[in-house]
Parts: sequence; structure tokens; C-alpha cells
Amino acid sequence: MITASERETIVAEGPVLLDLEGGVVNIRLNRPDAANGISIDLLKRLHEVVMLCHGDPRVRAVLLTGEGRNFCAGGDVREFASKGEALPDFLRQATAYLQICAAGLIHLDAPVVAAVQGFAAGGGGLGFVCAADIVIAAEGAKFLAGATRVGMAPDAGSSVVLPRLVGFRRAMDMLLTNRVVDAGEALAIGLVTRVVPDDRLAEEAVAAARALAAGAPRALSATKRLLWSGLGLSVDACLPEEARTVSELSGTRDAREGLAAVIERRAAAFTGR
Repeated sequence: MITASERETIVAEGPVLLDLEGGVVNIRLNRPDAANGISIDLLKRLHEVVMLCHGDPRVRAVLLTGEGRNFCAGGDVREFASKGEALPDFLRQATAYLQICAAGLIHLDAPVVAAVQGFAAGGGGLGFVCAADIVIAAEGAKFLAGATRVGMAPDAGSSVVLPRLVGFRRAMDMLLTNRVVDAGEALAIGLVTRVVPDDRLAEEAVAAARALAAGAPRALSATKRLLWSGLGLSVDACLPEEARTVSELSGTRDAREGLAAVIERRAAAFTGR
């Protein structure tokens, strides 16, 4: 059994790292050079570590963090663009893993705290924020939907969860316009739980996770489940349609143009094909 003063490194290398200390498991996205952008390898490993959390009775709270300057910048657009016309098949696999990872966080018995610095964008960034139970953001954090700017649709369950968190009109605005939402606005609209100074993010997030880990596990688990269910969410029922839509759109010329435009840092010229 792990004591409060001991740390066990469960996954020490790769695109996702996993540490356990005093009942708090820290899942760390570990592609800092790519802004923790989502890749198939990252998603496979994330699924593995989330399943480890499900099966370990020592886990009393989960802290989800991203190494480096950004929490998670969403899909790796360069990897997407490299697939060409094979992108729909690639994204069928990627969205399947992304969705089971997001659903896995939602269905965990242990409460999930996300600590966000830099950008939380796309299905990985914004999607994981939506799937967390408590979100602590640094003052410099920024939130971006991003999907429609590359000719695709939101995923990781964000099309279902985001409207419940911030309201239908605000969610529609964020998802259609892809404007950047800063930490202050994110707090005001209910996307995040708390905003803290940049240099205190790690300290505040760890403290929040430790406080939850000290609570009554069955009571916290039951309360988490009641609140998610009480929102009227049927995330699992909506995920297949979300994945089908993303894959279908990724095969269009507009999606290829959108990816190229982001990589080349220019305005996209969409044609509707």
C-alpha cells in the first residue's frame, strides 16, 4: 500500500506517464514538443493508463496534466495531413480511442481533476476538459474548439458535454467560430472550476486532488455519478454518431484544405466539397 509520503512510478516513459502518491494518481500527457498533440500512440497509452486507474483500488483521485507549456493542443494536424485520402480510416481509429479515453475518465469512480496551462484545444484538449470533474486553469490558459476550422466536427464527447456546461448558445459560438476563450471567460461561463496564477497551478491542482483523495471514496463516486447522470447526458449513446461524422468529414477536400491552412498559417479557402 502506498503511503502519503511515497510515490510509485507506474508508467515511467512514453507519451503518457503515470505516478501514484497517497491515493492520487497523476496521468501526465508527455509529448511536450508537440504541445501534447493527440497521436494514436498517445491515445493507446492513455487508454491503458485509464484502465489501470479503473482497476486499482488505491486510486482515490486522478490528476490529469500535460507536460510542457500546453495542456493539450488537440489532434496532431501534421500527422492528420500526412494521411492524405487515407485520413478517414486513420480517424476512425483515432476517434475510437479518443472517445473511450474521454468516456473512461467520465466513468472512473475516482474524481478527475484537470490542471490546464497554455492551450486546451480540439478533441484532446477541450474534450478532456469537458470530461474532467474539476478543472483548475492557470491565468494564461486558453481554450479552443478548433474542429470546424479544419473542416471537421467536434469529438471526445464535447458536442454533448460542452452545451451542458456552458449553455447551448455559448457552446454553439465556441464550436462554430473557433474563437479563443481565455481563462477568465472560461470561469465566467462555467467551463472551468477555478483560475489560479500561472506559477501556482501545479500546487493548487495537487492540493485539490489530495483533498478529494482524503474524502469518502464511495460517497464521492456516487455523487459524481449522480451529477453526471443528472445532467441528462447520454454521452455513450452519442459517441458513435460523433465518430461517424468526424470520419466522414475528414475525407472531404475542405478537411484537407483546412489542415493545410493551419500548417501553413494562412486563411483556408473552403469550397463545400
